Amino acid sequence: MVELINVYPAFLLILVRLSAFFITVPLFSYRTVPTFHKVGLAAALSLVVVTTLDFPIIPLDDRFLLLVIKECLVGISMGLIAYIVIMAIQIAGGLIDFQMGFAIANVMDPQTGAQSPITGQYLYIFALLFLLSTNGHHLLIDGVYHSYEVLKINELSFSVGTELFVTTIIKTFSMMFLLAVQMSLPVVGALFLVDIALGIVARTVPQLNIFVVGFPLKIIVAFIFLIVVMGSMFYMMQLIFEYMLEAMRTMVHLLGGV
Repeated sequence: MVELINVYPAFLLILVRLSAFFITVPLFSYRTVPTFHKVGLAAALSLVVVTTLDFPIIPLDDRFLLLVIKECLVGISMGLIAYIVIMAIQIAGGLIDFQMGFAIANVMDPQTGAQSPITGQYLYIFALLFLLSTNGHHLLIDGVYHSYEVLKINELSFSVGTELFVTTIIKTFSMMFLLAVQMSLPVVGALFLVDIALGIVARTVPQLNIFVVGFPLKIIVAFIFLIVVMGSMFYMMQLIFEYMLEAMRTMVHLLGGV
């Protein structure tokens, strides 16, 4: 009984970090996943962590409340940095929609409850299926598991005010947009050439109504190129997932001051 009481504070701190992580990380944080399942998964993983790793005895005093806040911030930071990177897929779909004329019609994402571009939602569903098929969700859980080796639950301080931390956040945002542009560039480039061709036709054949011909032509060309370059898009999704895991690992080391 005494040993159980000594482990109980550590279990609570682990549960706080995992719960905060599952609130923000992609795939686990979606509204389609029942809250009961999220809490149950966080509790089960907390039990695994507390029984496999060595943790010191943590007293239930005033410092414990500050440790709870620290663990919550750490979990949210890890999940949020992963969510920022994977949103490059949605941004790529938005760039494609803007060129093909679908930007005016957004759809409601049942997973997040927010509006998202049609093509972005289409690519995002493929990305989630690809993430599950390659056991990427296991790597996300493995990342938060090994974070306890760097960020000790009994240490109150963590590094967020350094120049390297700010630079890493800015670099992550810039990489998100860079990956989105690289992913959408084949389709956007093809639609740009279609716009140039339509402009030449409009100048040479004024009798032709470009607005009637242009919109369906751009949609057809976009669908054709989406089918042609789908393999390269899956390759870009793989790069996005790899950078997402790298960003999580970097965030853990920065918070731990390593």
